[in-house]
Amino acid sequence: MQKKNFAVILSGCGHQDGVEIHEATLTLWAIHKNGAEFKCYAPDIKQHHVLNHITGQEMDEERNVLIESARIARGKITPLSAFAAESVDGLVLPGGFGAAKNLSSYAFDGADCTVNPDVAKAVQAMHAAGKPIGALCIAPVILAKVLGDVTLTIGQDSSTAANLAAMGARHTPTLHGEIAIDRKNKVVSTPCYMLDSRVDQIGDGADHLIRAMMEMMA
Repeated sequence: MQKKNFAVILSGCGHQDGVEIHEATLTLWAIHKNGAEFKCYAPDIKQHHVLNHITGQEMDEERNVLIESARIARGKITPLSAFAAESVDGLVLPGGFGAAKNLSSYAFDGADCTVNPDVAKAVQAMHAAGKPIGALCIAPVILAKVLGDVTLTIGQDSSTAANLAAMGARHTPTLHGEIAIDRKNKVVSTPCYMLDSRVDQIGDGADHLIRAMMEMMA
């Protein structure tokens, strides 16, 4: 049987201004653990800003989202503009503030946010093709904005859940390692660091998410 292929959209490198590294790495681990393959993508755009991950202070420098994401992908990464839904079986968006600052403007605009055009195009193409989409941590807000009427989880945070509702989505509360499954839309989400999580709990959530997505591919 041919292996299933996942596209993973990264948003930089580091949870304060890019992708959450544990979530990204454990997503890739879960994909291989469950017998599938992955290809990493990122938009070729300027990062919103660069933060010192010790102090949280903004640094006087500029970075590129694609180049920063290549650190996690070990250089094997493709510009998101080249994404083709027909080439993969599933799409995953790990979290981190990069999802809310680089892939979208959610960190600044809440429910009135915009989504990077290449990200929106990839999500819409996968949804139209009836292929599963997964989102971790804060990344479900992107799916809420693009897809609207979809069931998602961001854990227990009431303000973010209210923003999901404002964008037309439905929120399912979850705990560590749990997932929310929208079978109609083939969407799976897990809260990860939206809760006060340990690394092993992030791994559990990523594993459960990938397994659920693969069941949708059967």
